[in-house]
Amino acid sequence: MRGLDPLRDSRHSGGIEKSNGGKMKTGTRLRIVAVVLALLVASIASAQALNSGAQPIALNATLGESLTVGLSASAVNFTLTAGSASNVGSTNITATTAWTLKPGRTSVVVDAYFASAAAALTDGAGDNIPSSAFFIADNAGASTALVNTVAFGGANAGLQLANVAITAANRTSSHTDVMAYNINLTGVPQLPAATYTGTLNIQAQATP
Repeated sequence: MRGLDPLRDSRHSGGIEKSNGGKMKTGTRLRIVAVVLALLVASIASAQALNSGAQPIALNATLGESLTVGLSASAVNFTLTAGSASNVGSTNITATTAWTLKPGRTSVVVDAYFASAAAALTDGAGDNIPSSAFFIADNAGASTALVNTVAFGGANAGLQLANVAITAANRTSSHTDVMAYNINLTGVPQLPAATYTGTLNIQAQATP
C-alpha cells in the first residue's frame, strides 16, 4: 500500500516540489520580462519630442533703383596753340556708369555736356571757346564736337556718349566710356592769350 512505503512517498513528494519550483521560477522570469518591457515602453514614450506651435515672422527686403557715374580723374589740362586744330588733353578720363533698375526701364543714356554752347571755356573777360571747338573721342571712336542738344545742359552744347538698351538680362550692369579730348581753335583764330576754364559734365539717365 502507498501509505506503507515511506521511501516511495518521500520520492514522490520530492518530485512534486521540484516540479512546483520550476513552475515558480518560470513565472518569476515572465514577470521580470513584463516589467522590463513596461519600463522600456515608458522610456520610449517619455523620449518623444514635444513641439510648440509655429510663430511666423514676416520678411520684407527692398532693393532700390540706383544710377551712378564715376570718373577716373576730375581734371584735364590743355596747352593751346593759337589757330591750331590739335590741342590734345593731358589725360584720358574713364567714365563708369553703373545701374540697378526696375522692370520697365528701356535704356541708359550717357551724355557729355556744357552749360552753354557759346562759352564752354572762358577767360572771364568775354573771350570764350565754344562747345563746337571741344571734341571728344569716345572709346577710340571718331573725335566729335559737342554740338548736340542732349538730355542735360545747354542747347547745342552736348554729345551723347552711349545709349544702352535695357533688358531683363542687364537690369543690373555697367558701361564704360574712355574719353580722349581735343580743342580745335581753327574756328576762333583770334582768341587772345589767356587762361580759359570751363566745366565738362558727364551724366546718365535711365528711361522712361
